Amino acid sequence: MACEALADTRVVVVNGARQVGKSTLASLITTQANDPRQLYLDDPASLAAAEEDPVAFVRHDGLLLIDEIQRAPQLLLPIKHEVDRDPRPGRYLLTGSARLLGLRDLPDALPGRTETIELWPLSQGEIDSEPDGFVDHVFTHDIDATMRPCALNKRDYVDRALRGGYPEAIRRDPGRRRNKFFDSYITDLVTRDVRQIADIERPAEMRRLLSVIAARMGGLAVVQSIAGDVGLPRATLSRYLDLLELVFVIKRVPAWSSNLTRRAISTPKLIVTDSGLGGRLIGMSPERARDVTAPVGPLLENFAIGEVARQLTWADEPVQLFHYRDRDQVEVDIVLEHASGEVVGIEVKAAETVRRDDFRGLRHLADRLGARFRAGFVLYTGEQSLAFGEKLRALPMASLWTLGAAPENDR
Repeated sequence: MACEALADTRVVVVNGARQVGKSTLASLITTQANDPRQLYLDDPASLAAAEEDPVAFVRHDGLLLIDEIQRAPQLLLPIKHEVDRDPRPGRYLLTGSARLLGLRDLPDALPGRTETIELWPLSQGEIDSEPDGFVDHVFTHDIDATMRPCALNKRDYVDRALRGGYPEAIRRDPGRRRNKFFDSYITDLVTRDVRQIADIERPAEMRRLLSVIAARMGGLAVVQSIAGDVGLPRATLSRYLDLLELVFVIKRVPAWSSNLTRRAISTPKLIVTDSGLGGRLIGMSPERARDVTAPVGPLLENFAIGEVARQLTWADEPVQLFHYRDRDQVEVDIVLEHASGEVVGIEVKAAETVRRDDFRGLRHLADRLGARFRAGFVLYTGEQSLAFGEKLRALPMASLWTLGAAPENDR
């Protein structure tokens, strides 16, 4: 995707959380270019040079990689001048651990000259070498298309959610070593990443907020309620949430509404971008998750929404992600709206069995949308694909990364 962008775009920005492989990917791309140069702003000498003479720092005839550009946003205006003077594609490859367009006091952020690629922690399809094509598939194929049987059970899905998608966490053994990674990640996030882009006077408040968000993952982002739990003024909490979204730790999923109903609420839903990190923040472990009272439902919902959100960064179909809830407590965990107006609804259930009542929210959408309602799915932790009426199906949660793969006998 980045190589395609560099072929016709002057500046390509790879944004994403720390430890997701941005620098590795960018370096690999750069070494395949003609006359490349790589500059890393986590090197004190390089950062000092960027601050001392930003115009000279960005001058290069070939492809120039600047890693962690958020450390020196003053480089963006000289880059703008360079690409306006010489509009050849493939001039700059920038990486950042913050959403550049959201940074306060940022100079003109190269409008019309850039393409941004958002890099998330690894998806399940990337880990398992599966197609990861659920979003495209449900908008381009018939709902009755068959899916190969799935052998995963509830415990398997919980283990995957707790593993998360950070490459370093995946490589480590479950338990103490993986927990050490997550603990170090949280410390570095608060003491380094957030403080690079904002003045956080009391880091302990940010740590407490992360734990509260994780305990509410998959829930509504009711600012007043969260502020009360954390003990922060509402304005401060809103600022902290913005910062955590800027550094790709949380994502706010906007509420979906239609003029077909006036009872929809407008509050976004909060997820932790990596379910493994979220699980660590609430002290969840595979052993604790086996207790029938353990709150694995929100963890798996967060996990599923995260997988869908990842796919939207590479999907061919123009689809947006929402959630739905109304004042009568009718809700749908995931609403995917195509640019054509078609809608797919998805409910996520931690159970290994499906009941008719699990489709209540999906039927609500189907009744109100009519022909715009393309399909409704309940993703659960069982093995079978099951029909529950017209346009309604129960699917194993693994369909998020395996739907669209060739059947086993065709491989």
